[in-house]
Amino acid sequence: MSLSSSSAPVPAPVPPAGPASEPFPDGSPGASALPLFRECFQALGDNIERVVKGKREVVDLALTALFAEGHLLLEDVPGTGKTTLARALAASLGADCRRIQFTPDLLPSDITGVSVFRPQSGDFVFMPGPVLTNIVIADEINRASPKTQSALLEVMEEGRVTVDGTAHAVPRPFIVVATQNPVDMAGTYPLPEAQLDRFLMRLSLGYPDHVSEVDVACGDSGSAAVDRLPVIATAHHVAEFTDFVRSTVAVARPVGDYAVRLAAATRVSPHVRLGAGPRGSVALVRAARVRAAAAGRAYAVPDDVKALAGPVLTHRLLLTPDAELAGAGAADVVAEALATVPAPRPLHDASEGDGSRRTAAKR
Repeated sequence: MSLSSSSAPVPAPVPPAGPASEPFPDGSPGASALPLFRECFQALGDNIERVVKGKREVVDLALTALFAEGHLLLEDVPGTGKTTLARALAASLGADCRRIQFTPDLLPSDITGVSVFRPQSGDFVFMPGPVLTNIVIADEINRASPKTQSALLEVMEEGRVTVDGTAHAVPRPFIVVATQNPVDMAGTYPLPEAQLDRFLMRLSLGYPDHVSEVDVACGDSGSAAVDRLPVIATAHHVAEFTDFVRSTVAVARPVGDYAVRLAAATRVSPHVRLGAGPRGSVALVRAARVRAAAAGRAYAVPDDVKALAGPVLTHRLLLTPDAELAGAGAADVVAEALATVPAPRPLHDASEGDGSRRTAAKR
């Protein structure tokens, strides 16, 4: 189901990228470029919200995953707008996008590509698969077999696909936006833990509120509404902003220590068989940088880590059978970690000094 409305004003698109249209014309972005990033982030969110009504928090988290160079897993029941969100994100960017409908008979080579023999030349020619693009929409990923799902393992972690011993790099930016139905529905296969861990976030849209659903029922909905979305930022812009955030936004050591301690707390919980590993804490810090930049800050704070802990960590946890029988969830384990792990406290006023030195571990 597409959640759409045609009444919202169209955000002003960012000019197309090119030699005369660089995000940072002087080639040396600094903290002064933060308003430009924040404006782009806001415009992208406004554009997507034209077709995904009443889910701004989820939209912002999806954009956070994009600029953190992470991958996104959208899990919910059918008809809540998972594919619409993925397509709206792709439509808002001037980037190559491929959609893969995962089915039980899909093969790994249908995703990665295959070498084809050419009798005329007597050699093999690589025919690239749909994964060699900027944005991959893996629709209903859990309807394919685990063998086919694992075809994404290498490209999601290393940004390349190896076929017949030859590595093929994907372009930047690169993001896999996968949708899946809950595993207790017929005809689905649970994603392997190694693949779940490669997603930066797992999000759930849920049903729209009453007003938003009325807008959907009475407004302009469907694929046509997504196709009419204007391009807000190009692939070039996204790549430049991604590098800018990574190099500019400071994460003080106490804030990074806090993220690591949160991940470590999930490993010692009596309710889990497998807690969040180092990839989880790294993802938490990367996402915190983007959230800080979207708020116009050149430094991350503990609240950034707290706000992202749920979406970043919950899908990495495996609960014990006893915890599942008791009705406990991964979100409960993360909430317990947030309640028990002390956060850093500020040393100085936020308007003074270097952002990288504004927090210290609470004793």
